Parts: sequence; C-alpha cells; structure tokens
Amino acid sequence: MNNRQLFLQHLAQTTDFPLMIEVEKAEGIHLFGPNGEKYIDLISGIGVSNVGHRHPKVLEAIQGQLDKYLHLMVYGEYVQSPQSLLAKALCDTLPEKLDNVYLVNSGSEAIEGAMKLAKRYTGKPNFISCVDAYHGSSHGSLSIGGNEIFKQAYRPLLPGISHIRYGVVSDLENINSDTAAVIIETIQGEAGIRVATTEYFHALRKRCDETGTLLILDEVQCGFGRTGKFWAFEHFEFVPDIVVCAKGMGGGMPIGAFIANKEVMGVFKNNPILGHITTFGGHPVSSAASLATIQILLEEKLIEEVEEKADLFKALLVHPKIKAIRNQGLLMAVEFESFEVLKPIIDAAIELGVITDWFLFCDDSMRVAPPLTITKEQIHEACAVILQAIEKVFPSLNVAYIHNSETSC
Repeated sequence: MNNRQLFLQHLAQTTDFPLMIEVEKAEGIHLFGPNGEKYIDLISGIGVSNVGHRHPKVLEAIQGQLDKYLHLMVYGEYVQSPQSLLAKALCDTLPEKLDNVYLVNSGSEAIEGAMKLAKRYTGKPNFISCVDAYHGSSHGSLSIGGNEIFKQAYRPLLPGISHIRYGVVSDLENINSDTAAVIIETIQGEAGIRVATTEYFHALRKRCDETGTLLILDEVQCGFGRTGKFWAFEHFEFVPDIVVCAKGMGGGMPIGAFIANKEVMGVFKNNPILGHITTFGGHPVSSAASLATIQILLEEKLIEEVEEKADLFKALLVHPKIKAIRNQGLLMAVEFESFEVLKPIIDAAIELGVITDWFLFCDDSMRVAPPLTITKEQIHEACAVILQAIEKVFPSLNVAYIHNSETSC
C-alpha cells in the first residue's frame, strides 16, 4: 500500500474528511509534496512553527543534543543542561515573580498541571473559564473548555467548572472565595481571535486578588512572539500568577510548560511528594530546540517585525467578500459571510498552494497565522493567492475587483 492508503488504514482518524496533503519536506514557510507540490503554510501547523519549518539554528541545536543524550530519567531528578538553560531563558522573558518552570510535553498537559497546582496551592475546588475557550482535549482541559459541542459526548467531566463571557467586566463578579483559579486565553484563539481591553484585564487581576484566586493565562497559541510581544499579556500591562505555553515554544518539537513563582510551585514537593510527574516532560532534545527558538526570536528581531507584517496582510486582504479582519499581531481572523462561503475559498486556496483553515468555534473566519519569518514578498504572494481563490469560487463577482487590486499593489 502507498502512504495515503497506510494513513487511512492504520492511523486513527479524527474526521471523515482529512486534508490528505502528503508532505515530503518542509522548510521556512513552505511544505513540499512528493510530486513537486509546493504550499505556503499560513497557519504554522496551528501556531507551532513561529520560527518557520526546520530553522537552521533549531536543527543545529537538535543535532547537538542528539550527540549527547536523549531521555535519561523522569522529569525533575537529574540535572540536565537543556532543561536548566531553557528554564532560565524562559524566566528572563517574564516578570520577576514568574521564576519557576515546570516542563511538560504539550499544551493540554501544561493546562492539567496548572489546574492541579492551583487546587493544591489554594485548597479551593472550583475553576472559572470563558465561553468559547479552548484549552485542550484531555479530561481536565476539556472540562474547562467553553463550547459544549466538543464536551457533550464525554460527560461527566470535572465538577466545579463555570464560565464567564470573555471581555465582559460585569461577569467577573462570578469569581468568588471558592474559586481556585480563573483560566483564560489572553487572546481567544478558537473563538476567532477575540481581544479584550486593558481595562478588562486590570479588573480581572483586581477581582482575583480580592478573592484569593489564582489567575492562569493560557498563552499556548498566542505566546512566543505571535502577537508582536514575546507574551501576549505584555500588551495589557498586568501580571498573571501562572502562564501556560506550548505550540510555538519548541520550534517544531513537542514541548509545553506552566510557569509560576517558586513558592506556588513548591507545593508539588510535599503532601504528597512528587505531586506532579511526567516521564518525557522537558525532553532534552525538545528543550534544546526550545532554547534555540527563544534565541532566534530575540536575536533575529522577528517579534519587532510582527506588527508591520500584520498591517501588510490587512492592507492586501481587501475584498467585498471579506467582512472584517480581527488580529493581535500575526494571530489573525479574516471574516467571511458564512462557513458555506469560506470553506470553498479555503479549498481553492489549498489547490492554488496556500494552506489556511478556520477556527473550531468560529467557522466563518479564515485562520491566518504564518511563521513569523514570512517576508513581505511572501505576504504579497500569499494574499494574491487568497484573492485568486475568492475569484475562482465567485468569478462573476470578483474578476474586475481582482484586476484592480493587483494593479494597485
């Protein structure tokens, strides 16, 4: 059997209609198929490849660690240089109070660890998250998710979970003395890139302080330079108690973390000891790749270029079929009239060589979150293909408009 047949026969499927794009190689912003196909990856593997696919410095870090050692021992027992150096580099990007890192394998696992930490530290039973939040697919992370479509088949889930509306100050009154933590995406991702105000986050911070509630920020999708700051919460001038990260953290390798201060994290050491355990968390190869990713983001000034690149996308993606563009940096949602309008445009764009997607809880909007390494020339190329895809799906409406757009660009 060929690879496509093996994929369908032996790999567990999550839909009846997988994309079935066969990839032989990836580099920079591009994926390459076995028959000469070439795609621009405008979604970065869903927020993972912030420094592009196979960045040379990430590859160098991986190879260097391969020559030393792979897995040695469960997390937290042996002194392993990649873990220690990564933890220090992460803390150097954060406010002083966030000085202790627990390395895990993924965003879902990081959320699970943060939830355990909040319950153990506060002694409280309940959590509050947001409507249309997405925090992962494991039982705990699914429990705090904010959309019933993905939860209903797996109930009963964790008790003590309630939801507030993201960005709505009046809902903060639901946070009370029984709330262990509020878990919130700094920028709501799967809801279609929703951005709250600075005033909202200040009010949230104040209410958590008043009730003795920990504030956990999920920066799995919006961290690591994606929004034009290293951490998205830097845009809003407040400091959380725990930060959760993954995705863009590893330069393409699997890794995640939850980060707090040493006092809070210290509760895992006693009653019981080994209060949170992971076998492969902070794998030395992934840790080396993550450290290289941090260095690339800072040394190559990729974060400083985010806003200018985002503005170029917004300037080029102008069309009567496009209703709005929401963004924080290069985390973007391009809104259309409906899923029925958007889906054939996405399909046409893929056929023309640009990979985009929609959002789990916002299926009328196109996901645009390219590697931060994308150049202005590549942005022009990608946007031209998206406009061409719209023309292909709606030719009677768009031919004259596309011609005028290309002339003005």
